[in-house]
Amino acid sequence: MRSGAAGRVMAGAMAAAAGGDSDGESEELVLTPAQLIHSLEQAWLNEKFAPELLESKPEIIECVVEQLDHMEANLKRAKKGDLKVSVHHMEIERIRFVLSSYLRCRLVKIEKFFPHILEKEKSRAEGEPSILSPEEFAFAKEYMANTETYLKNVALKHMPPNLQKVSLLKSVPKPNLDSFVFLRVLERQENILVEPETDEQREYTIDLEEGSQHLIRYRTVAPLVASGAVQLI
Repeated sequence: MRSGAAGRVMAGAMAAAAGGDSDGESEELVLTPAQLIHSLEQAWLNEKFAPELLESKPEIIECVVEQLDHMEANLKRAKKGDLKVSVHHMEIERIRFVLSSYLRCRLVKIEKFFPHILEKEKSRAEGEPSILSPEEFAFAKEYMANTETYLKNVALKHMPPNLQKVSLLKSVPKPNLDSFVFLRVLERQENILVEPETDEQREYTIDLEEGSQHLIRYRTVAPLVASGAVQLI
């Protein structure tokens, strides 16, 4: 089942997912439904296993939702009792699960690291892609405001004046970028600098061969995850 409109994703978003650069123009890349779902699954796995909130993929989400609507409309026109109906229905449910899990994972990270995410968004350079969709940004701001109000009403107003202010940036833990992640190399990479784990060790470089799998510190490969050169697993 195909949908031409649902198969279109803005070039900037897909260039980031595939490791390319966006020229800021209005050109679009046309994807097949299978390629679109594969892009969603890649974004889902990266988000699931990365310790920090990754760049938002609103174009992919919008197109996947449109594709799901198209598939459901086709099912309503299919003959009852056709085996293909059951197969396509299971595929719709699978895609819906991946989409829901991806969005839920992002919301959990926003709730966990909201001061740092909003601070990063505030200091974002002009032209740099946002890690939050407009809806996520509104949610993060509301969540922070509600947290500050709750802390003030429940605890801070009952404390001495000199203790009635709290910095959420200092109180809420940052994402642990030094945690280790498993990854699969999608594009060969050379001379990746690996930081020492102890004072006795020195920095060294490694080459990542296409198709190989590694256990490595996330901070080392974070740019490769963002560019789409590696896939977290």
